[in-house]
Amino acid sequence: MSTNKLPTSTLIIATYNWPKALEKCIQSAFKQTVLPNEIIIADDGSGEETRQLINTLTLPSPIPIHHIWHTDNGFRLSEIRNKAIAAAQFDYIIQVDGDIIMEEHFIEDHLKMAKPKAFICGSRVKLEELPSKKILAQNSLSISKKEMSFGYVLNSFRSPLLGHLLADRYKRNQPTVLRGCNMSFWKKDLISINGYNNDITGWGSEDAELAVRLINSGVKKRFLKFMGIVFHIYHKESDRTNQPKNKQILKGAIENKTTWVKNGIKKEHDHEGRSF
Repeated sequence: MSTNKLPTSTLIIATYNWPKALEKCIQSAFKQTVLPNEIIIADDGSGEETRQLINTLTLPSPIPIHHIWHTDNGFRLSEIRNKAIAAAQFDYIIQVDGDIIMEEHFIEDHLKMAKPKAFICGSRVKLEELPSKKILAQNSLSISKKEMSFGYVLNSFRSPLLGHLLADRYKRNQPTVLRGCNMSFWKKDLISINGYNNDITGWGSEDAELAVRLINSGVKKRFLKFMGIVFHIYHKESDRTNQPKNKQILKGAIENKTTWVKNGIKKEHDHEGRSF
């Protein structure tokens, strides 16, 4: 796919009360070799500092930035992403979290690898605590490979040739092996399964459950290796109290070959649009 035929795209950035990290994430979006057509900040209830940051960055932004926010009522990542998906104005959705920094070819890589009836999952470079503090404090977005833990250095190398060869063959290309901070989809495919399952709250499984339903509906998973690189800023692990419940929902989607959820982008409607 040549660059002049790339799909139009919306970059969705999920965030919650970490404006310093979000600033780095948005700045890395500005430096992309191919810009998305719009950025939507999917805000799970952040406070005033985040709102002010987004307003400040909107002024110099080369592309429109939209802030989608709902009240802070616990970890509702699925629901705020659904609201952002519904608001997206373009054909292809690229999804990241607000605590990652995108390598400059990130958007270009996702768009070049986009295929009909397929979605993409990429990997990440997980930064240690000290390098993370350093990058949050500096003006530059540069990250030295010397500061990466050995286990993640390989993920930082970009090779489009290897990326194309491995996209459909990579050994870890299993339905639930993915990172929600580095995924992309056709909007129409997400709409066809009613997006994320809002019944999944708290940390974990919302991305895997979505992937399972996409696959059940006939949308193929592609794994992006050596392309679509992101650097994940260190933070303490989220509360995982809801993980067992979320895993049961995921298990149900696998066992029942579920495609549609009632509580998603549309609430209490079936796939033909009838109210229950």
